[in-house]
Amino acid sequence: MGKIQAIRGMHDILPEESWLWRHVEETMQNIFDVFGYQEIRTPVLEQSQLFTRAIGEVTDIVEKEMYTFEDRNGDSLTLRPEGTAGVVRACIENGLLHNQTQRLWYRGPMFRHERPQKGRYRQFHQVGVEAFGFEGPDVDLEILLMTAAMWQALGLSDVELQLNTLGTPEERARYRDRLVAYLEKHITALDEDSERRLYTNPLRVLDSKNPDMQPIVAEAPSLMEDLGEESISHFEQLRSGLDKAGIPYVVNERLVRGLDYYARTVFEWVTDRLGAQGTICAGGRYDGLVEQLGGKPACGIGFGMGIERVIALLQEQGELSSPQTADLYFVTAGNTTIDAQCVAARLRNALPGVRLLVHCGGGGFKSQFKKADKSGARFALILGEDERDKGVVALKPLREGGEQQELPIEQLPDYIKGVLE
Repeated sequence: MGKIQAIRGMHDILPEESWLWRHVEETMQNIFDVFGYQEIRTPVLEQSQLFTRAIGEVTDIVEKEMYTFEDRNGDSLTLRPEGTAGVVRACIENGLLHNQTQRLWYRGPMFRHERPQKGRYRQFHQVGVEAFGFEGPDVDLEILLMTAAMWQALGLSDVELQLNTLGTPEERARYRDRLVAYLEKHITALDEDSERRLYTNPLRVLDSKNPDMQPIVAEAPSLMEDLGEESISHFEQLRSGLDKAGIPYVVNERLVRGLDYYARTVFEWVTDRLGAQGTICAGGRYDGLVEQLGGKPACGIGFGMGIERVIALLQEQGELSSPQTADLYFVTAGNTTIDAQCVAARLRNALPGVRLLVHCGGGGFKSQFKKADKSGARFALILGEDERDKGVVALKPLREGGEQQELPIEQLPDYIKGVLE
């Protein structure tokens, strides 16, 4: 019988990397707490119509990439390909948007059946933020200040903010007509994807990564010409806020995002250090989505951040090293392992947060001390039968000078607390 392996495009997160995941997730959670956002957790499975209605039936995600199946009741279910639709559904269903505002964040796995490549996987992980009930550009600015704070907290560099506005649905519809008329004049030069999108989702043509399409995209009409005074004012106030806050950005009029629900502000944080998959965080406004999914009208804005890409960028910078796994390592001799576990339990109760690893599985002193050294522990605790009979434990420094000494078990917590501070 052959080996059972992980599904293509779905990866294990092994201990040598999991510490970095935890570092990224905890850093982000701290930022969300500082900005006053609360966590929401939604199921990974939703009714398929949630995504067809929210994302758009003619998007690549719905047409090509969703993991959709019928359950035993004949209901069509889908593994979530993104986080916003589920959060909106949960807010409507649980009455979180009725005469109130919400600042929320989420994290978890998403699923898209696409060709796996570096930075793009079939199971990937996102952290995201959604804010509801705020009409003005002030919350747009807050969201962007939050993401900028994340890069600073994580120590990420070479990340560029690209910004655009898509206007209202009515303004975008006027622009759509002009764009289609322009593209029809170049229909023989369109690639297969662009020709397929021409009448279903023409704005996505502007997002084409095909080099042969770039001359056509560059000469396409500008959406800015169809924006009304209110949309222009919203965008200019946001830009002014970024300028005052000292956040650099680039206005990219070809930035349209891949989901149908976006309106007005859209943005991406991009880097040139990750090859073709250079977007590490993206989002924007979706003021009509709540009503589109059956709720009462409510403004919304949010972003999704790919944890795999953030970690890849941290690894590419190469400035983080794996932390030690222990502060103390308990070495035993003779038949004292059970006694050592009991002493260790008392120490953990007395010293919350201190990482204490007890050696298990036997082995001589030499092999145990090798493992103690590998753990990164600053001190080894030693318990042999003589020490046990005397009610003491030996303490040996592993990283700094000093002599090995014996301490009564009842004095260990206070002593260890002092030397580890």
